Amino acid sequence: MAAKAWGGRFQQQTDARVEAFTESISFDSRLAPVDIKGSQAHAQMLAKVGLISDEECQQILEVLTQIGVEIEQGQFEFRFDLEDIHMHIESALIERVGDIGRKLHTARSRNDQVSTDLKLYTREAIHRIDSLLKDLQVAFVERFERDQDLVLPGFTHLQRAQPVKAAHYWFAYCEKFDRDRQRLQDCLKRVNVSPLGGAALAGTSLPIDRQYTAQLLEFTDVARNSLDISSDRDYLAEFCFCMALVATHLSNWAEEWIAWFSTEFGFIKLPDAFTTGSSIMPQKRNPDVLELIRGKSARPIADVQQILVLLKGLPMAYNRDMQEDKLALFDSYDTVAACLELAAAMVEGAELQQETIAAKLEDGFLDATALMEYLIKKGTPMRTGHGIVGKLVALCESRQSRLVDLSLEELQQACPQIEDDIYQILGARNAMAALCSFGSGGEEPVNEQWQYWKEKLGI
Repeated sequence: MAAKAWGGRFQQQTDARVEAFTESISFDSRLAPVDIKGSQAHAQMLAKVGLISDEECQQILEVLTQIGVEIEQGQFEFRFDLEDIHMHIESALIERVGDIGRKLHTARSRNDQVSTDLKLYTREAIHRIDSLLKDLQVAFVERFERDQDLVLPGFTHLQRAQPVKAAHYWFAYCEKFDRDRQRLQDCLKRVNVSPLGGAALAGTSLPIDRQYTAQLLEFTDVARNSLDISSDRDYLAEFCFCMALVATHLSNWAEEWIAWFSTEFGFIKLPDAFTTGSSIMPQKRNPDVLELIRGKSARPIADVQQILVLLKGLPMAYNRDMQEDKLALFDSYDTVAACLELAAAMVEGAELQQETIAAKLEDGFLDATALMEYLIKKGTPMRTGHGIVGKLVALCESRQSRLVDLSLEELQQACPQIEDDIYQILGARNAMAALCSFGSGGEEPVNEQWQYWKEKLGI
């Protein structure tokens, strides 16, 4: 029973099946660095307020550092009977320094210890995901000069709609990933609040200094209610949601490029290093990495549900159910990080198929809206202009021709206000060039977006 932190009032050994059922070391061992960091800050605080001596504190700090090195180098033994990473480290400390190690847990519960570890870990995860998202944004922005002369069809309902500069697509993804980064920074405000010192649920009668440990651990604030500290996992649910939305955006991008990579679209060529072949069809090149990014997005989305369902029925303060919270955190973080690590390299290595795109660019009447807006500028009411252009499109379809192929006389029969300057806006490239509103896919607005992203990302 001595191995158990709570074993004093028990008369029987824990059933081996219960130990196997209740352990979390199989997945929470990755918290070791932040657990040691939090424990070292706690020891320094205990010394500052006189609950342990400076010499005892120094011995604790040094041995905790040694334990951390052993764990990092794979020289530390993990056992189910010690339940979790917190008890493994504490037990190792006690084995090496005896009663001095037993003093470390003074004025601290595993409840506030676990929450501190999770917040430190989540804070590091936010910083890493933010960095990976920035790398992906940079990869998109740096495609601008390579693709600046290319015009692509924009789609709604997966039907050709209006032409835009190719970089307009790249900057659209930059916007999505920037909102992801903003959400993470907002989440960080609630993550970066210190729970250490809340103890089990009611605080402590000992003269601790919670502001000091918060300062040592670089938290920006201190949680104000000890009951809330024990029960709070809002920050994990919020982080998991942020990961789910990043995964959703990655899935949207992957889906689009999967379609573009197909023979039917033929818009893009992916690097061989990021595609695979078929075991039976020698001609195949499959976008497996993109398909797996799309598929793996299901996991962070499910993780949000897992943690919300986990939390929804719990009464106030800590409940053992909350041991399962780490699974959602780790899975959503690992999945999104793995996808992002590949995404930037794929964006850098992909090539737009210029000839294929140009050959099909005039299909689908991408200039129809530009023609309608031309009529509006000539004084035609919008709905009237919409009807006129619709009839002209129908005429072209019956002839298997394009709007630019219509003669001036035919166009004027549809609308007398049309003049010969109409041919300056017909055709996909001309229609794209006519786009001038802020944030649109035309020449100048896209150049403005490029300048904005270069400055924002420090490129």
